Amino acid sequence: MTLTLRSSTLALLALAALSGCNKAKEAPVAVATAVALENPATPVAKYGSKTVTIKEVDEQLGAELKKLEKQKLEMRQQAAEQIAVQALVKEEAAKEGVSEKDWFAKHVDAVVPAPTEDAIKKVFEENKARMPPDASIDSMREQIIGFLSQDQRRTQALKTFDELKKKGGYQLLLAEPRTVVEAKGPTRGPPDAKVTIVEFSDFECPFCSRAEESVTQVMDHYAGKIRLVFRHFPLPMHSNAGKAAEAAACAEEQGKFWEMHKQLFANQSKLSAADLKAHAQAIGVDAAKFAECLDGGKMKAKVDGDQKAGAEAGVSGTPAFFVNGKLLSGAQPFSEFQRVIDAELGAGT
Repeated sequence: MTLTLRSSTLALLALAALSGCNKAKEAPVAVATAVALENPATPVAKYGSKTVTIKEVDEQLGAELKKLEKQKLEMRQQAAEQIAVQALVKEEAAKEGVSEKDWFAKHVDAVVPAPTEDAIKKVFEENKARMPPDASIDSMREQIIGFLSQDQRRTQALKTFDELKKKGGYQLLLAEPRTVVEAKGPTRGPPDAKVTIVEFSDFECPFCSRAEESVTQVMDHYAGKIRLVFRHFPLPMHSNAGKAAEAAACAEEQGKFWEMHKQLFANQSKLSAADLKAHAQAIGVDAAKFAECLDGGKMKAKVDGDQKAGAEAGVSGTPAFFVNGKLLSGAQPFSEFQRVIDAELGAGT
């Protein structure tokens, strides 16, 4: 039995595709490796009398190189974590006199509750627009239950592994790099908070909507200690996301961003221009001023600027959270935010 950790590598639970909305896959970028790569002046190639340096290559690769560097770090961290957890599970299973498979079944599978009817209905309503026209809650029930069960199983597995690592004194020693991301946008929490979370999100992405539960938990649990900054990252595959982002920015202009934020995530299947104006009216903004802002594309440059900043920081899917510059990608459970935030705040938080 192989135990692999975190949403990006949780092969045991087959849940890697359930953590966020992503752009279409792009061709991988080949990066030359050599001893002197850290020196920006190191030559990579030449043509005629000209030389191409590492500095030029890195500037050309930009966000793609950052993504590759982060992927390499995460693979090493996850491999170390996997080795440790496999050993810890083996030890615990031996203590209980059972196989590793039976230990997992007892401490994960047996703890996961059956999805509630309310949860099934919620998933159906949130994703109705993406289902076949003749889909009903009964026809989709089995698929929804499977989805929810996998998600709950994944969450429980991560919780169980975290408890096991804590008990075993596991420490991650490989330093995690920080990405400088400007905290520019609608804000919740004190400006002098020790921890700042910059969120890149898409109002049409179902995983972004699901992530709001974890974000709410974070803001409640760490009230007064966390600053949350929202930035827009509408994905090309979501046809209404760009205009929805502009609508939120237009509402922000009238001091109603968070009200519109809530309205848009609660109505992800209703993001047409007419719907956006109806949402604006529902939260009490000046309808005429809002319509002029939205129809005139006044906030497009602002949204484009957020998107460019996200891409430069290595964002390729939504939601993406930078916790004091440390990236959490996808709709992560509260426990993952807690892991990073507690480390930032210090022991005993």
